[in-house]
Order: sequence, then structure tokens, then C-alpha cells
Amino acid sequence: MSIYTRRRAKLFDWMRRENVALAIFEDVEGRRDPAIRWLSGHPGDALMALTVDRHSMLIPWDMHLAIFHADAEVVIPYDEFERSSCNAIRGVADYFHTPFGFRIEIPPQTPYPLFLRYVETLSDYDVICHEEGSIHAELAALRSIKDATEIDLYRRLSSITNELIELLENMVRERVITTELDAALFIEAQCRKYGCEGTGFETLVAGPTRSFGIHAFPASTAGAFATQGLSILDFGVKYQGYTSDVTLTFACPPLSRSQKRLLTLTEKAYNLALGMVGNNVPTLSIASEVDRFFTRATKFMPHGLGHGIGLEAHEAPAIRNRADNKWVLKPGMIFTLEPGLYDPSHGGCRLENDLLLTETGVEILTNSRIIYL
Repeated sequence: MSIYTRRRAKLFDWMRRENVALAIFEDVEGRRDPAIRWLSGHPGDALMALTVDRHSMLIPWDMHLAIFHADAEVVIPYDEFERSSCNAIRGVADYFHTPFGFRIEIPPQTPYPLFLRYVETLSDYDVICHEEGSIHAELAALRSIKDATEIDLYRRLSSITNELIELLENMVRERVITTELDAALFIEAQCRKYGCEGTGFETLVAGPTRSFGIHAFPASTAGAFATQGLSILDFGVKYQGYTSDVTLTFACPPLSRSQKRLLTLTEKAYNLALGMVGNNVPTLSIASEVDRFFTRATKFMPHGLGHGIGLEAHEAPAIRNRADNKWVLKPGMIFTLEPGLYDPSHGGCRLENDLLLTETGVEILTNSRIIYL
């Protein structure tokens, strides 16, 4: 039994419990969802259907890629349905002889006009489209806890990330990398030499004059990097669909008292959060404690403390100080901790690493840090 078959089996069980006859997933332009890759191995641009009778169908845009990558019971090219998602879902229902009147669940990100077309096309069925309590929410919860295959992959991915961190530090110290663009292009080229698909997201490189932004805009320029003051480098590399996410801060002397304080507070906040990580710990409690720490220092962190990573750079669990955050840490979760402080006059700093919670404790996967030049 393949890893994809085992993953789909968990959703088949959910569908039987919740009385959903047919569920549809989409990874198309404007409605991206990497769930299809998690369920089948297909890299994207496709629809996927699961039935309560434990059948699966992939409907890819590129049939050649599907033959090479996909694990699904039935594969039918999108062309067979006139490149219409409504026709495709109707075709799936007919193919699997889904009884009239049964529930068909479509993705919660479906735009309302498209939802109306689905309802019209599937008038013989009960079309449902919601987020809370949906199969898509169930899948997000399943994806938040990585299986053994994903954990092994993340250890390899983290090793690549750590090698890049070491190379970056050495090249900055040797003044081979002197601009934001140098750093961004180096990461883009080097990660592919390691067999990665590319970067997990657009690399953010901010020299001392731009590091005050949480996410620098534009993401990188030809401006100076790692010169006097605080510079931020936020990057991730994508390996077999999965991304890392780390942030380095380069601190180049002479530093002002205010800059040194930003660095010290950020490191203390990171260690505070790390010390609280454990099984069954609510992520809200960790994020709230870090916010209280910064408040006592008369500082404010304008973003969440962390987030899950996987096939997306930001996925469950959320680690943030918001009343609606109900996530609790469980073994198998892989997530970031990334406290940061930002000042228009003195620049910014952020420290971000990727962590795996195991049955015996926390494993720090990446070796990001504040680099004092």
C-alpha cells in the first residue's frame, strides 16, 4: 500500500462518518491547493475526487506529468471534460454512479458565481461548500501532523537548508556576497544544485536601510547587504514539494545600544518560546507569553510567533496570539518559531528556525541564528 493510498484511506473513513458521498479538491490557477499533491503525488494543475466507496480519480491538465507522478485509481485528462470544472465534477459523479440526492462537497475557496454553476450542473445532488467541519478542514488537520515519510524528507530538506546557511555566512564574511541581490540569486541557484525544486517562497533580503519591514518590499534590491547595522535574510528551499522557512539576521558593528537591545530581546524571546514547546501545549499560550515578554520591554511584535510548514510555507498549526487560535502542539508537527522586532530608525531583526515535535521532545531541524559579524 503506497503512502498516498494510506493518506486517502483516512479521508475515506471521514467521509463515511460524515455522510459525504463525493469530495472534490482543486489545484488550479486562482484556487491553489497542494492537498492534491499530498493525496496523489501529482505536482499540481488538477482536480481530484474521492468517493465514500473508497475510489479516487485525478483529472490533470498535463497527462504526461500525471503518468509520471500520480498515484490514483483512475486518471482522466481535463480535456475529456472540455476544460470545465463543472463538467468534470458532473463526469466524476456519473463515472462512479453517485446516487442522486447524496452530498457532494466542493472546496471552501470556491467563488460564489462558480458555486452557483456547480449547483446548477449538479442539481440532482446536495452540493455543500463550507470551511468549518469540512473535509478540507479535516485534511488540514491531517497534514499538520507529518507522517514518517514526510519527517524523513524534512530531515533531508533541513540538512540542505543548513548547508546553505553555512555557505551564506562564509560568503558574507568573505565579502563575496555584498548586495541583497547577491544573496537572493545565490540561494536560487545553489538550492537547485542540491536537487531542490527551487525556493519555497520569494526570498526576502533586506539590508540595514530596509530591515525595518516585516517583509521587505521589494523582496530584494541591488542595495548593500550585511553592512553596518542590521540585515535580514528570510528564505526557504522546496524539496519534493515541501519547504523550509528560516530567517537569519546579520549584525554588523558598530551597533548602537538600541540595535543591541533589539537583538538581545529577540534572542531571549526565541529561547522563551522554545522552552515552552511540548506535547499538548496550546500554541496560543506560547505566543501570548512572548507578546507579554515584549510588552514588559516596551516593545511590540507585529506578527505571529510562528506557523506550520509543509507543502505550503504557511499551514497548520498557527502559533499566534489570537482568540480564535485553538491549535495544540502534537508529536509529528513541524513548525517555525520566529520572534522579531522592527524599528524605522534602527532596523529590524528576526530569528526563525524549523522545529519538529517528537514523542520525546523537540528537535530543532535548522540552524538559523543571529550572525554577529
